[in-house]
Amino acid sequence: MKSKYFDWIKILAGIGIFLALFLLWEQLFRPSFQPCNISATVNCDAVISGEVSKTLGIPTPLIGLIGYIVILFAAFRKNTKLVLGMAAFGLTFCLYIAFRELVQLRVVCPVCILCQIDMITVFVLGILLNRMAAKPTSSDPIA
Repeated sequence: MKSKYFDWIKILAGIGIFLALFLLWEQLFRPSFQPCNISATVNCDAVISGEVSKTLGIPTPLIGLIGYIVILFAAFRKNTKLVLGMAAFGLTFCLYIAFRELVQLRVVCPVCILCQIDMITVFVLGILLNRMAAKPTSSDPIA
C-alpha cells in the first residue's frame, strides 16, 4: 500500500512540476497567447506579473517548482518525513498565495487552484504514509 501512495505522489509531483514550469515560462517569456487569462478576475496575471509574482524577491513559480522537485525526489527515496514536511510547507505556501489572490487582489488563478488541489492531495497522502510508518507491523518486536 505504501508503494502505491509513493507512486501517486510521484505522479502528483510531476503534475506540479508541469504547472510550475508553465507559470514560470509565462512569467519569463510573456507569450502573446496566454490560455490562463480568461477574464479580468480569472487569470494568472497576479502570479505572472502582479503583486504575487515574487516572494522574498524569488519568482513565486520557481519556489513551487523547487518544492515539487524535492517532493518527487523524496517520493523516489521513499522518505515519508520529507514528503510530509515539504507538502506541509507547500500547502502553507499555497494557502498564503491563495489568500493574497482571492482576498487582497480579488483574482482567481486557475493554474494556482490546480496546484493547490495537487498539494492538498500530496499532503493527505503524506499524512497517510506517516501514519503507516508510525504503526508497528506484526514482524516488529514488542518493546
